[in-house]
Amino acid sequence: MDQDSPQPEAPKPASSRRVPKLKPKEFLILLVVAIIVVAVASSFYLFDQYKKTKAELTKLKANPSEASQQEAKSLIEKVGKLVNLPEGEQPTVATITDIERLKDQAFFAKAKNGDRVLIYTQARKAYLYDPIADKLIDVAPVNIGTPSATPRR
Repeated sequence: MDQDSPQPEAPKPASSRRVPKLKPKEFLILLVVAIIVVAVASSFYLFDQYKKTKAELTKLKANPSEASQQEAKSLIEKVGKLVNLPEGEQPTVATITDIERLKDQAFFAKAKNGDRVLIYTQARKAYLYDPIADKLIDVAPVNIGTPSATPRR
């Protein structure tokens, strides 16, 4: 080979390659563009969530009983995973909102506001459920007496 002919340079190892440094003005422009992109993307996401929520709210306002039925069905499924519930009966579902009124009853001794109660009148059972902890707190028999005739005087 000829010594005067240029020889191809061997590639430099990755550690010796230098990343070009950005000038402060270029860095600022890049930062502003990145902030704008993030702001626009999050705005689109939040607007999409707003539209979904608004559509769901409109649906719930149109038929509120359907919403409560869906909520009760979901609650029954959750509690049904924890214990065998009576079949063939739709329970009465209630939410505890003022535990102070119920504290004197033994069934509600461990209850707190927000807990749910499922009452099966035909099976004569009540279930106390904590939706936050996803725990069944208590099960008790329900004593529903038949209305008795008041004695006449």
